[in-house]
Amino acid sequence: MTYSISQAAEKMGLSVHALRFYDKEGLLPNLQRLGGRRVFSDEDLAWLQTLSCLKETGMPLKDIRRYMELCQQGDDSLRERQEMILKQKESVEVQISALKAHLKVIERKIAYYDNAIAAGTKTL
Repeated sequence: MTYSISQAAEKMGLSVHALRFYDKEGLLPNLQRLGGRRVFSDEDLAWLQTLSCLKETGMPLKDIRRYMELCQQGDDSLRERQEMILKQKESVEVQISALKAHLKVIERKIAYYDNAIAAGTKTL
């Protein structure tokens, strides 16, 4: 199945601007054009899902570009790709740990305000 840029953007939860940017940056290497318009395949959407995941978890664009280049090299790059993904996993785990610590602080604040409101006090 194929999708227009607006359909692909909606399906992926991305903006049309983001898709154009990714294309301009060379991060959509197999993207086809019909009559000058970008046409997205299911394979392109699968790649966009990976690209979005890597970006949203903090991988720099230069590293995403390198990962994409390695994917295009085929099986010879499997080990290097795996190493990149393992490194990103470690980074995500650190982020999750930090977010859990922040969540505990927020939960303590909520408990404090619940108690303060129940007691009728408005002091901070």
